[in-house]
Amino acid sequence: MNFALPTILHDWNGFAALARLHSQTEHCFLDNVEIDMKATDWFDADMCAPFGAILYRLGAELNSVHLVDIDPSVEKILSQNGFLSYYGREQIPDYWKTTVTYQRFDVEDDKYFSKYIENEFIRRYEIPKMSSRLMKKFHESIFEIFSNAVLHSHTKLGIFSCGQFFPKNNCLDFTVADLGVGVRKRVCDYLGNNLSPAEAISWAAAKNNTTKQGPIPGGLGLSLLCDFIDLNGGCIQIVSDAGYWRRKNKRTYASSLHQPFPGTVVNVEINTADPSSYILSSELADNEIF
Repeated sequence: MNFALPTILHDWNGFAALARLHSQTEHCFLDNVEIDMKATDWFDADMCAPFGAILYRLGAELNSVHLVDIDPSVEKILSQNGFLSYYGREQIPDYWKTTVTYQRFDVEDDKYFSKYIENEFIRRYEIPKMSSRLMKKFHESIFEIFSNAVLHSHTKLGIFSCGQFFPKNNCLDFTVADLGVGVRKRVCDYLGNNLSPAEAISWAAAKNNTTKQGPIPGGLGLSLLCDFIDLNGGCIQIVSDAGYWRRKNKRTYASSLHQPFPGTVVNVEINTADPSSYILSSELADNEIF
């Protein structure tokens, strides 16, 4: 069976294309699945996380997956970050050091994920200056995305992550995807309401909202990321089920995809040209401003 893949950017169209690929292939079992990439003239490397999740699910259903007719420029990108090494290609050196390596983590791999965030993401790139306490909180907020996938998604197929530094555009993108139950089911079960996928994401992204129960507080990681993105001039996107949510320029946009994504994706884009330095408001004196 042959399925065509268009250009993939980290935007609504890119997520919609991957959701469509899932919809087209979700019933494949013991098939020979070819993903035809001759029309894929660009592929934002951080989108390897949701793409890899879809392909991994196909493999778990005992399908043989092949990526064919890859444009040489796209093949170079996806070979540098190690993605194509999962599909028979050799990984090539990233001389410019712009990639955050594609990785799949089992749900027990929290320590490996934490080291991956520290070494591949935080230390390597020009993230705006932060106080040591804020940097620790920032690290924890990224880690909470992984933690949420483990605790709430009930995924059995793992967590997928990848990133890319775009020096010409002064931005660093990092994406985490899982193949769990999705935000809508978690939120609707918790609230007892029948929200749409986009409404459920909007609820989950609101400050102090969390489906976590017990003495350990939750929901702080995403809130801190949104506050930072607002100040930094970056962007955060969340896709789950057929819901799409984006926060950029201090404005929130929510809509629906035509087909559902089989889990949850969180994409964070950091503006690396931001000259500001950041600290936690708790570190300031009472007469100072955050």
